[in-house]
Amino acid sequence: MNADPFRLPLRVYIEDTDAGGIVYYVNYLKFMERARTEWLRTLGYQHYALAGQNFQFVVHSCAVRYYRSARVDDALQVTAQIDHLGKATLDFIQQVWRGAELLCEAEVRVASVSADQLKPSAMPGELYQKIKQTLL
Repeated sequence: MNADPFRLPLRVYIEDTDAGGIVYYVNYLKFMERARTEWLRTLGYQHYALAGQNFQFVVHSCAVRYYRSARVDDALQVTAQIDHLGKATLDFIQQVWRGAELLCEAEVRVASVSADQLKPSAMPGELYQKIKQTLL
């Protein structure tokens, strides 16, 4: 897809790190989740409001590659870019940067499900169209 990636600035706090002050590996996934959540917010949607419409996103799968470690107090940029838009899935390419240095990247598939039964469900049409417009 062609759209520029969404960018979220983050600071590494001590709570994000292990005893050595290095970001614990799973916290990169938390950073990526925050970026996807804030990206969704820029479209005018919030997770809780969508759940009220019997709809939500869940992570279906992800493949993560780690290159360098972030440390406490580092300023990071977390990106989220849609690689593929389906009726019931979104594939993201996400990266975590410290300046010009790529620290971590992931391919994340997010599925849309009904909030009450957690079964696959097409995205609401209005949301699908808003996402599609961002890709043009």
